[in-house]
Amino acid sequence: MADDAQTKPAGESFIPSSPAPTASTAPTAISSSHPAPADRSVPAVAPSAPAPAGSAVGDQLARIEDKTARIEDKYARSEQLLSRMEEKIEGATTRMNEVARQSDLAALRGEVRGINERVKRSPGTGALILTAIITSVLTVVLTVAVQRLNVDSLLPQRAAPAATQP
Repeated sequence: MADDAQTKPAGESFIPSSPAPTASTAPTAISSSHPAPADRSVPAVAPSAPAPAGSAVGDQLARIEDKTARIEDKYARSEQLLSRMEEKIEGATTRMNEVARQSDLAALRGEVRGINERVKRSPGTGALILTAIITSVLTVVLTVAVQRLNVDSLLPQRAAPAATQP
């Protein structure tokens, strides 16, 4: 090996000599995310070509981003659906409150109608005045009749209070 170092130029003595990689000896794309152990006899791949492991990581990252975007879309659709459901429930609640108020008003109207019917069946002012006149006339007539017929003797007598003399 000493002869080889003397015959080669100074910069090339540290690079091991090996045949150039051919198509059959070139590394193939690896589908897993772990790179294969490097063979020391094969020179390193040029930095301009993407590494197979890097593209697998990039593909996996792209798939994760796609799934994240789909999950976000589903979440946004769920939020919209919940928002529409909330609006519908609020509308239904408002309508039910109005219906309850309407039924309360209908019950109140029924009560007022019943009171109105009872008031209408009660005697009017003319009937009350006529009843008062008839009652007073009959009272006077009966009082006079009792006094004339001496019926007051049939009534129990009240004991007169004892008069005290001084």
